[in-house]
Amino acid sequence: MTAASSDSPTGFLHSVESGAAVDGPGMRFVFFVSGCQFRCQYCHNPDSWKLHNGRPVSLDQAMDEVRPYAGFLRIAGGVTISGGEPLMQAPFVGALFAKIKTELGLHTALDTQGFLAANVADDWFDPVDLVLLDIKQMDPAKYLALTGQPLQPTLDFARRLVRLGKKIWIRYVLVPGITDNDTDIISLVDFVLSLGSAVERVEVLPFHQMGAHKWESLGMTYPLALTPTPSAEQMRQARGLFSSRGLLVT
Repeated sequence: MTAASSDSPTGFLHSVESGAAVDGPGMRFVFFVSGCQFRCQYCHNPDSWKLHNGRPVSLDQAMDEVRPYAGFLRIAGGVTISGGEPLMQAPFVGALFAKIKTELGLHTALDTQGFLAANVADDWFDPVDLVLLDIKQMDPAKYLALTGQPLQPTLDFARRLVRLGKKIWIRYVLVPGITDNDTDIISLVDFVLSLGSAVERVEVLPFHQMGAHKWESLGMTYPLALTPTPSAEQMRQARGLFSSRGLLVT
């Protein structure tokens, strides 16, 4: 049984944003769901890790939140489901995507690292127009150290998206001393190129310290407290490694 056919699943929302401009094409309404099995060192929402820390909502309640914006979103952008990790709540998220597509006719995007994708059937992705795929490192050992989880499921998911004919935006956070090694980035470039025309663009995003206070408020030590934001030159260098191979980079 796929998520879309589950009977009235309940979801847990960390937060919503009604005017996001960085979570897919155009202006987006974004559902940030709670729950994540990763423990990324640079996570800016560690308060989203625990599933039941989120606000419980029914499908109808979630639809009521986005419905007032549907007319605008149909012209200007669409809906993105992010997290946390949306695939932690696959029954709810799949059903919500299906309702957004069938009832509102909106463009849909899934923001994920894909680790849990093997748990859902191919048709779960039918109402998903775009996948924002977060690949955090291409060196398996460094990936494990950074996230606490193995890399391979994410790479397998990327290849599966190609088979399913889904459009992909690759997201890569540039963290000085952790993800800025040229060899690692070139390895990612090679992998992205192997996915062919499915990849519409690559987003290289600068690491920032904006989530540090959340770690402190939760009584946790922020592991990257001394890590700086990448310089403009570091960002230019990283983006150039992608664009020099013909990839659209933002």
